[in-house]
Amino acid sequence: MGRLGGVENFDASSMTETTDATGDDTPVAGHVKWFDAAKGFGFVVADTGGPDILLHANVLRNFGQGSIADASSVELRVQRTERGLQAIEVVSVTPPETDEADMGFEALAENLADIELTPARVKWFDKAKGFGFANAYGETADIFLHIEVLRKCGLADLEAGEAVCLRIVEGERGQMAAEVHAWDYATQSD
Repeated sequence: MGRLGGVENFDASSMTETTDATGDDTPVAGHVKWFDAAKGFGFVVADTGGPDILLHANVLRNFGQGSIADASSVELRVQRTERGLQAIEVVSVTPPETDEADMGFEALAENLADIELTPARVKWFDKAKGFGFANAYGETADIFLHIEVLRKCGLADLEAGEAVCLRIVEGERGQMAAEVHAWDYATQSD
């Protein structure tokens, strides 16, 4: 009965033993190979090469995002574990390069910085369909969210109830988000 989960000699230190992969506190630059919010993890490829770096959803959430678009540029603090390299902190995220003219967002891109950020809550978002809706706090009108706008902002998916901040423009069918950011983006953008 003195066994823990069927293991005779359990040593927790082997589960937490890590070393700094860079030898110092310098962030590792790379790009997102893929990230699946439903699975709770993804991988980053370092610009300098080497093995893939595991990016866990909890590390991304500590940065203030629940998802990240594939091909986004990132800076991470990384540690080496028995299973390989693992991100322990996201330092920065830059959305992937996109051609807004090809996506039909050229009109939305004009003067976005002049549009105030609006706090909102995601009503629903369906990644497979490529769209969803949010509601600004204190408002009942739906705000359209498109997957391409998320991608150009460095996000890949949203969860119902997730708090976000939006730059809202008037579209042909009503309000739509021209930018979608994690809730704490407004505090970081100044």
